[in-house]
Amino acid sequence: MRILFWILTLVGGATFSLIYDFFHFKSWLFNPWFHLVSASLGLFLLYFLFKIAAIAGSTLARYGRQGDIPRLQTNRLVTQEIYGCMRHPMLFSLALLPLGVALLLGSVTFILCVAPLEGILVVLLTLTLEEREAKAKFGQAYEEYRAKVPAFNLKCFKKFL
Repeated sequence: MRILFWILTLVGGATFSLIYDFFHFKSWLFNPWFHLVSASLGLFLLYFLFKIAAIAGSTLARYGRQGDIPRLQTNRLVTQEIYGCMRHPMLFSLALLPLGVALLLGSVTFILCVAPLEGILVVLLTLTLEEREAKAKFGQAYEEYRAKVPAFNLKCFKKFL
């Protein structure tokens, strides 16, 4: 359900932004130099974000599953590798994904307004829903982990990229 919500938010934000830009920022929307710079930055950011998500996903698959459980589920608290310095690396990538898409599309409205709002929404959902679910699932072990490791940590990427 969350994935569907996220896809609808991303597609809806992009659609709204492009339509708004067509009526209010036509000179930017059809400027090839702006799009060249914007798309280059967007591709770089998306590459970086997907790399982080891949590292986080492989770490979860390697350490977070014990026994026969459904794919994409975990039943062990993962504190190794990238999760040793950041609690939510995948959600960090998800929070910045709208900005990458916005830069790729070259939409001024998406870059300056919609993507930041969508990113803030992801961070708020992470710090409320995801944290609550992890605490319910892993109890005191998660509280101890939470006390030691920040939710997001940019310095963490130096080690893993």
